Amino acid sequence: MQETDSIFEQIVDRGHEQLCFHHDPETGLKAIIAIHSTALGNALGGTRRWYYESEADAVYDVLRLSKGMTYKAAVSGLPMGGAKSVIMLPHREQPRTEAEARAMGRFVDTFNGAYIAAEDVGVDIEFIDWMASETNHVMGGETVSRGGDPSPWTAMGTFHGMRASLLHAGKGDDFSGITVAMQGVGHVGQNLCRLLTEAGAKVIVADINKKSVDHVVETYGCTAVHDADILTQECDILAPCALGNVIDGSMVQSLRCQILCGASNNILGDPEEDAVALKTAGIVYAPDFVVNAGGLIHLAGMHLGMIDATLQTKNDEIFETSLQILQRGEAASSTYAAAVEIAEQRISGAKETGIHAG
Repeated sequence: MQETDSIFEQIVDRGHEQLCFHHDPETGLKAIIAIHSTALGNALGGTRRWYYESEADAVYDVLRLSKGMTYKAAVSGLPMGGAKSVIMLPHREQPRTEAEARAMGRFVDTFNGAYIAAEDVGVDIEFIDWMASETNHVMGGETVSRGGDPSPWTAMGTFHGMRASLLHAGKGDDFSGITVAMQGVGHVGQNLCRLLTEAGAKVIVADINKKSVDHVVETYGCTAVHDADILTQECDILAPCALGNVIDGSMVQSLRCQILCGASNNILGDPEEDAVALKTAGIVYAPDFVVNAGGLIHLAGMHLGMIDATLQTKNDEIFETSLQILQRGEAASSTYAAAVEIAEQRISGAKETGIHAG
């Protein structure tokens, strides 16, 4: 999906501080870093390595994702800002190389810590450690950087969000007899399958990667369906856990779920309008930037020096935060609007008191 507005119009409209383009002649790296806000602190956000049909699509993606990170940090009560970066691949099967990762690390380093990179789609722990060979401003590696794979923490937070959604929908706090339809069973999805099946849920899955589907079917007893059918499965909870922008207003009437709660970023095409459509249709929507904050909490918390017990407590707080937002959503136009209001209040409060990253 791409915007028709100019780049400057998009930056102004979304309230971004910086949008920076970079080309490394030696490796051919083409990358974009978007810093949405440093009002609450330095901005942590993943590096997405992806093939985009156009530069406009890459810009659209990085702007949406970075703004989502601002809200995610704010609503989680973290003194961190929001940013994101994308590496534009020349073709879908472009192999990862240490040289490319190091070039990206050097780009990240030019921000002097205002942007802290982390793992996202297409980037793994090894790639992060390669980046960390060129900059101290990266989290999520194991040998050079630290933090490791954040996906178990993202899955746990999403699980807490699902618990809150079940309670809010009047279904109690028990997954026995609950059916979850999950789109995407990568690292986060696989961890979520484990948590859900251990809690007694029936999990229906789909993914374009057959190997990943086979793994969760064999390991956790999940049921596989075709990828094209997963979003319209009859279920209690629909959980998009792959890429975003999968639900829009025109699809709402086709959904056969009572709850929409997944780990993907930017699940809704137009969250302001689509969240209202979901509420009108009687579907409980747990805003993604609230429930999928576990990975950010883990890496940002480590960056801030939090101990393990504090990190676990902060992740567990996603349950209460989700419940609070779902309740506030009853009186607001949507749960998305309620979540944004809380995030914006915290950001405005920081601006008024003069707190800002150096």
